[in-house]
Amino acid sequence: MGTPNMAFLQWTCEDVARWIESIGFPQYTLCFTENCVTGRKLIFVDCAHMPRLGITDFKHMQAIAARVRELLGIGEVLWSRSIADPPRDPEGLFLEMKSRTGVKTDELTPQQLLEDIRH
Repeated sequence: MGTPNMAFLQWTCEDVARWIESIGFPQYTLCFTENCVTGRKLIFVDCAHMPRLGITDFKHMQAIAARVRELLGIGEVLWSRSIADPPRDPEGLFLEMKSRTGVKTDELTPQQLLEDIRH
């Protein structure tokens, strides 16, 4: 499984705010810090969640969501995906698992997840 650099999982709210500023959206740093968006929570930041953070400009939402996907190393969500398809791709499932906290989650590796899926 080809996973991206997972360093962002250790980011604090301030690290996420600096990243938002570095990608060209300094006006939203407060939106991320006031909502305590850490690197783990960044996994769930998409166009559906941004209005709750205070981001409502659709073009900005699209651009930020694209940069989040780029950071996570995932492609755009396929909304036309059939329910007959397998439930998740391993990379997306791994990122969802890593968004949680705890010793088991912290120790989880892509290889362990693949083994769990197979069994």
